[in-house]
Formats: sequence, structure tokens, C-alpha cells
Amino acid sequence: MNKSNYWMHKLYRKKTIARFEKKVQLLGPNYKHSVAELLTIRFLGAILLFVGTFFLFQYGFLLAFLFVLLFYYSFEKVVLDRKIKKRTQKLEKEAIFFFEVLSISLESKSHLLHALELTAKNISGEFSDEFKKVLSEVHMGKSFTESLKSMKERMPSEAIQNLLLNLIDSNLYGSSMLSTLNTEIDYLKEKQIFETKAYISKLPIQISIVSVLFFIPILFLLILSPVLIQFFSR
Repeated sequence: MNKSNYWMHKLYRKKTIARFEKKVQLLGPNYKHSVAELLTIRFLGAILLFVGTFFLFQYGFLLAFLFVLLFYYSFEKVVLDRKIKKRTQKLEKEAIFFFEVLSISLESKSHLLHALELTAKNISGEFSDEFKKVLSEVHMGKSFTESLKSMKERMPSEAIQNLLLNLIDSNLYGSSMLSTLNTEIDYLKEKQIFETKAYISKLPIQISIVSVLFFIPILFLLILSPVLIQFFSR
């Protein structure tokens, strides 16, 4: 155990460390920060925030506890959860096209592994890179099923996880998965449409908030400007 991991296990519970490890895994192999780095940043950031607030504000002792609690518990949501959500949306968008091409390859009576190789070779993107990693592990001697299970652990989307489970079953039992694949593709498309509609439905509320914060004060200022000018001219 290196020094950073030693302090990490001293400062945090195993449950917290396991949760961070799971979320870092969901961010994929391209994520640059380790669990030890994230937990160390959160701990040191909380200390610096406490000290700075304590000495800079009149009621720093009370404010320090409040700011530290907000920072400590929002850190995970801002640094990890927000990025996981963005990665989920990106992967699901790329997965639709990837699996559509894979479906076409399977319809031509190609073997599943061969169809995946053709599809991953001709499509670029993060989701395709995940399958390229699977195929690379297979070529190095790891079983196809184990590689798919490892990929499943890196997927933040439940819909994609279900598709990977179907691929695993198809590989184990030699069954056709065309109908299941097409069903899951339709589900991903409907999910994307639903999320787009939900985002559009929120726009009027967001516009209203912007109006209240910016336009209404300016409007009141314009209305009251003659009165203000007369008041200050006296």
C-alpha cells in the first residue's frame, strides 16, 4: 500500500472508498484522477476552506462549518456525478449508431465476435473504443465473456448494461440476439427523445428565472428613473 492509499484508508470508511472507486470506474479508462487523489483533494480543500473562512469573516467559526459541510458533500456530486451523467448521455447516443451497424452485420450471418470487430473498426468514438479494448483483451488471451463483464462494470447506463448482458448470453448459448438488439435500440431512441422533451419543457422556467433576476430590476429602474433623478437633483 503506497502512502496516499494509506492515508486514504485512515481518513475514510471502506464504504466511502468503495463508492468513489465505483464512480471513477464508471467514468472510464480515460479519466485522469485516481480515487486517492480525489479524496485527498476533498480533505485538503475542506481544511483550507475552513481556515480561510475562519480568519476572513466576522462569524467565521459558524460560517466555516457551514461552508465545509456544503463543500464536503457537494464535491462528489460536482466532480463525479455530473461527469457520470454527461458520459451516460454521450455513450447512449453513440451506442444507438454502434448497435444499428452491429445489427446490420449480424443480419449478414456474421459471427458475433467478427461482427463486433467489423463494427468497432469502422466506427470512432468513446463507445467504440470500449469495444476495441474488449477485443484487445480477447486477443491477449482473456475470454470474451470476461471482457464483456469488465466493460459492463465501466458502463454508467443501465440500458447499455442490459445490452451487454444479452451479448454475453448470446456468446455463451449461441442464440440470436437481433430482436433483442433492435428492441434495446428503440428503447435508447425513445429515452433520448424523452430527455430532449424534458429539457425543452424546462426552458420556460429557466427563462422566467432569468427574467426575474435581470429584466424586472432593469424595468423597475427605468420606470422609477424620473423619480430618482428628481430626488437626487435636490
